[in-house]
Amino acid sequence: MYNLYQPFTHGPSLYRQRNPNAVRAIALALSWTFLLLCIWVIIDKFYHARKHANIARCRSLDDLPSTVDAPVPGIKSPTRLRSDRYEPSQDEVFSKRKKYVKLKNGKIWTGRLNGTEVIQGDVIFGEGVIKSITVSKTYDPAHSRYTTHVEGDDIKGGGEWVVVHPEGVEGDESVETEVIDVKGAWITPGLVDLHSHIGVSSLPQLSGASDGNSHNGPILPFLRSIDGLNTHDESYILAVAGGVTTAQVLPGSANNIGGQSFVIKLRPTNERSAISKVVEPPYTLLNGSRYGEGDWGFEAKPRWRHMKHACGENPDRRYEFTRMDAAWAYRNAYNEAKKIKDQQDAFCSQLLSGDLRKAEEEFPESPLETEALVDVLRGRVKLSIHCYEAVDLDMIVRLSNEFKFPIASLHHTGETYLVPDVLRRTWGGAPATALFAANARKKREAYRNSEFAPKVLADNDIPVVMKSDHPVLNSRYLLYEAQQANFYGLNSTKALESVTTTPAKAAGLGHRLGYISEGYDADVVVWDSHPLTLGATPQRVYIDGILQINDSHPTMKPGELQNPPQTPNFDKEARETVENDGLPPLEASVIFRGKVVVLKNLSTGYIRDGDRVKRWFPPVDSMQDGEQAKGWDVVMRDGSVLCHGVFGSCTTSLARDGIRLEDFEEVDLEGGVILPGLTTFGSSIGLTEIAQEPTTNDGNAVDPFSATPALLGDPLETIIRAEDGLQFGGRNTLLAYRGGVTQAIVAPVVSRFVFGLATAFSTGATNALERGAVIQNTTALHMSITHQNDISPTNAPIVIHVDSADIMATLINLKHEYHETTGQDVQFTFAGGTEAHLLADDIARENISVILTPSRPFPIDWDKRRILPGPPLSADTQISYLLRKGINVGLGTVDEFDARNARFDAEWARLSSGGYIDIAKAIELVTVNLEKALGVTEPNSDMIALKGVSMGFEGKLFSVTSKRRGVIEILL
Repeated sequence: MYNLYQPFTHGPSLYRQRNPNAVRAIALALSWTFLLLCIWVIIDKFYHARKHANIARCRSLDDLPSTVDAPVPGIKSPTRLRSDRYEPSQDEVFSKRKKYVKLKNGKIWTGRLNGTEVIQGDVIFGEGVIKSITVSKTYDPAHSRYTTHVEGDDIKGGGEWVVVHPEGVEGDESVETEVIDVKGAWITPGLVDLHSHIGVSSLPQLSGASDGNSHNGPILPFLRSIDGLNTHDESYILAVAGGVTTAQVLPGSANNIGGQSFVIKLRPTNERSAISKVVEPPYTLLNGSRYGEGDWGFEAKPRWRHMKHACGENPDRRYEFTRMDAAWAYRNAYNEAKKIKDQQDAFCSQLLSGDLRKAEEEFPESPLETEALVDVLRGRVKLSIHCYEAVDLDMIVRLSNEFKFPIASLHHTGETYLVPDVLRRTWGGAPATALFAANARKKREAYRNSEFAPKVLADNDIPVVMKSDHPVLNSRYLLYEAQQANFYGLNSTKALESVTTTPAKAAGLGHRLGYISEGYDADVVVWDSHPLTLGATPQRVYIDGILQINDSHPTMKPGELQNPPQTPNFDKEARETVENDGLPPLEASVIFRGKVVVLKNLSTGYIRDGDRVKRWFPPVDSMQDGEQAKGWDVVMRDGSVLCHGVFGSCTTSLARDGIRLEDFEEVDLEGGVILPGLTTFGSSIGLTEIAQEPTTNDGNAVDPFSATPALLGDPLETIIRAEDGLQFGGRNTLLAYRGGVTQAIVAPVVSRFVFGLATAFSTGATNALERGAVIQNTTALHMSITHQNDISPTNAPIVIHVDSADIMATLINLKHEYHETTGQDVQFTFAGGTEAHLLADDIARENISVILTPSRPFPIDWDKRRILPGPPLSADTQISYLLRKGINVGLGTVDEFDARNARFDAEWARLSSGGYIDIAKAIELVTVNLEKALGVTEPNSDMIALKGVSMGFEGKLFSVTSKRRGVIEILL
């Protein structure tokens, strides 16, 4: 019988002979089927994933970042309840209670309603955003008055205002609100600096902390300023002390395309990283090109990117370019970017029109070198372009139209006010212009810069931004740029907007910065006076709702400074500037010689009295008699005062002396003031016309102690004299004269130890042979000692340019040693003097004068890092501290363009001193104190008259009277 199991246990069988191959075949077939199925699934998934990714990419290819306009009363708009930058304090974390702040009873400039809205009321903020504004009054600029309102009233500008009490502010135990009564102080948004190099050109300047420029080529769109941002820059806290809360950090201008810039908040963050400072980091920085959730909770959009371009002298000089080379470099770069954009557009056009074969292909990505320029062409980049002259502006505008990209802002823009029609031709509309107020003429392309440019541009409906270019100007004083622009004619609303709303909008961040409004970032500044008054200082500064500066060092300001300054009218000067292509005549309009001139209707006068300044009229002890209310006259001839007295008394007296009334020339000063002529020191004014143009300067003098040519002989007998290099009639010199600075003291320009012998000259003279042109041939020997100099002592009386307290201590010891060795004394003056406060007692004991140059300290290098910053960071300013110690203090300047502002510097010192410095002491800082410190033995007898009652922003120079030159000049 056949055993069914036998084939499995005994000998070969049919199954064993035939089935193994069949099994293997079936298994192999199944394996291949499964593998093919897997491959098909993978391919299908990959195909569909790429298909969907490509479709999504193409559909979003031309999406633009979302920009939400500033909310206005009655118009609803999305409101954030929490900032993406919110960092709970440790107290909030431990207590589990939200911390809100209520600033009570403030005058709030909101930035809304085109900058005209001023509210008397309260601001509440928490979780990094402004929660609500409570309105009690609004300001009506048309009638210069406040109007009381209650909730629900109609408010100027239309719409019904509903006071918002966000959930948790009232009646919610999870919220704790700190209430601060600001007692009527002005409140504004934090200031926005659209052009800064803070963090990449960090202070103090050291070789390892300078990342502002690359020298690897003219076209570098792929570089990013964030990659060089130093989080330890000492400028951050100083800028915040000036009310600056946000800055765009730009690469430098050494390249035509210098790279990508980033907008940062200036506060320290818990993470302490560079990227944590960035406002709305673009997704390319965070996670490639993917879009995330929008801050406002609606459909996700890309975020703005920012980029720096530069044209003109800077990149041309760096790469030995001509302007033609630069224009070609731009066109070539954008043409390459356009090729990639066109490939992407063609790919997407076919895919979205139904050609699914494109779904199998890879999206034509931009290489890293070019992708940022492709985004420029797609309108996703806010371009900031450094550009001065009309030729460069015209080129860049044509470039924008050739490749069809918008420009957010033009920077420096020295000649934009001369060519507003060119700006209006920019593709996409006229860009904002980011300007200096007065920084000009340091290079040829800045020679036609004008202080009236902001006014002229605003009159042509071009958005105006005032900027610092930090550290070119100290960003702490960004507001000073807006104040000067206001002084020279930019209206107060536009001036405040120029450092708040306008730069915020130009940076694409007007939906969260630049306004006091619900849902906006809680960047808030409380000021000690109206923000446009000279020396306005923050009392409190919040960034993202976090207190950065408190009022521990408050300043005492006169009540009149709570109102905006009544600035002079400069319409005539602005018109003449445009008519003369940026170079209006600066000489006096009327010159009197031999004529009796009556300056009528003066309210106050100050006069020199030996080495002091005193009030001339009205007498202090006669105020109770009402004489101050009467107009005073000063009668002069050939620069000499013939008489002064109350209205009409002088002319009557002189008529009795035989002077006929018809010989009088009467000029009404409309309640103005008369002061001694001012002095400037510290810059190379009179030796330098355009600093970066060698042929316009006297050049660097030879240091006789380090490189004495055989021809010169004994160095002590061959010291260089500044008098021999004087140039009269320069624009900086004449503008200083028109600012009331009638005398300049200048030393030869050198870069080593010995400067040479300084000279004093008249800024109003036309040439060296004119009467009174050279006031004193030689004043003192000047030398500079820093950690970068070789020191060679000399026994001559000297003015030493020194900032380091350590070097000052060495010099004081040297002074002692000289006295002990010879029994004689030598007079030192420290010019610069940044760290003089650290040795104030010793300096006072040695009777050493100090000239602070500049007048407000700036820790730009190592020798200047230990500053006394002044309010709100310290109770004393450096000026008031040194004066309290009994030191003779004068104020100087570094830059030629700034010489004209000597009176502003003196008045600023007075207003920041808490009442310690009066008007007479302030005038002494820029007159007799400088002369004493610099060895001037021929006192400056000039007098200046201002229309307006203030040394600050309410006075305009009218005339200069010079006894030395025998003239009375009218400068209007």
